[in-house]
Amino acid sequence: MRLRSDQRHRFDAAPDELWDAMVSVDQFQRWWPWLRRFRASGVQRGDVWTATVQPPLPYRVRFDLLLTEVVAPHLVAVDVTGDIEGAARLEVHGNGAAGGSELHFTSELTPTSSMLRAVARLAPPVARFGHEWVLNTGLEQFRSQAL
Repeated sequence: MRLRSDQRHRFDAAPDELWDAMVSVDQFQRWWPWLRRFRASGVQRGDVWTATVQPPLPYRVRFDLLLTEVVAPHLVAVDVTGDIEGAARLEVHGNGAAGGSELHFTSELTPTSSMLRAVARLAPPVARFGHEWVLNTGLEQFRSQAL
């Protein structure tokens, strides 16, 4: 099972302001209490972030993010390894005459741990719920606390 995401979200903040919030790695655990463990030195190509996420399900997801491309203030691309693997991208664009900015998030992830593969195979809606809960809850918490 592959979990694919393609989401666009508008913000009243200018692209530089949105970017500054997105790269405030020292705030991530404060914004997202379900982020049980997080380690990051910065937002540079080659940096590796280590995370453990606890969705509202009886399992945790552990993974590393290798930042493969960083173009401030527009793009972060990562390779994901661990209990899930794949790739993800965050792109920041100006919102033209409307002002503000747009965040475009894409990802394609596959469970690799035996437990997550079993959940995905036996209960695909549960796997999708956990993935979507982290993305949607994370977005709302970011929007309300970071900007």
